[in-house]
Amino acid sequence: MNKPLIIITGASSGIGAATAQRFSAAGHPLLLIARRLDRLEALALPDCLCRAVDIRDRAVLVAAVAEAEAVYGPADALVNNAGVMLLGQMHEQDPEQWERMFDINVKGLLNGVHALVGGMVERRHGTLINVSSVAGRKTFPNHVAYVGSKFAVHGLSENLREELAPHNVRVVTIAPGAVETELLGHTTDAGIKRDYEAWKANDMGGVVLSAEDVAGAIVWAYQQPQQVCIREIVLAATAQQP
Repeated sequence: MNKPLIIITGASSGIGAATAQRFSAAGHPLLLIARRLDRLEALALPDCLCRAVDIRDRAVLVAAVAEAEAVYGPADALVNNAGVMLLGQMHEQDPEQWERMFDINVKGLLNGVHALVGGMVERRHGTLINVSSVAGRKTFPNHVAYVGSKFAVHGLSENLREELAPHNVRVVTIAPGAVETELLGHTTDAGIKRDYEAWKANDMGGVVLSAEDVAGAIVWAYQQPQQVCIREIVLAATAQQP
């Protein structure tokens, strides 16, 4: 039996790439979305359509979804993984960084939901997996705008789950703690980066989650029977306290 299409945003590295590899190994065709097409194609996964899409561009995103569904059939899951983390003190941070985070982390996520949810409701089957963060549940120094964007992801995901439950469509929130990905590299403040590396070395013994750890949680949640909705998974390295 052919397995259904899975769509993953932010699939060019980190959690997105690891999730793509896991779903591919499980036999699913994929639509992989990111801005770095070369990184998507370098994954070299079978039955995989790779498209360079900025999720802030709703029309281009919708076109990519339509193209993939024409090839592989209706998408059964969307992993809303694309995101950006730009840390800074509120009185020092460039407002353009706040705008970018909310445009990608919140509006871009909603663009993905809007592109897929109508078909899922019509078919009475599907799963929306929104990758948030522990920072969607609690606060951290230098994280004001980022925390705001991730609290938004948690809030909209829960409200969306309530809205879609009568249509047999699941909404899952994945909230990782510190993960070894490129995410911190988005931050432009060198001092904040140094402090993070010192925290990781001194408080965490150099051990944080791997992208594969988070990908495993995502795929496990999806693979539960459709009548079972894992509403939220919060995971972090055992040594992480906050």
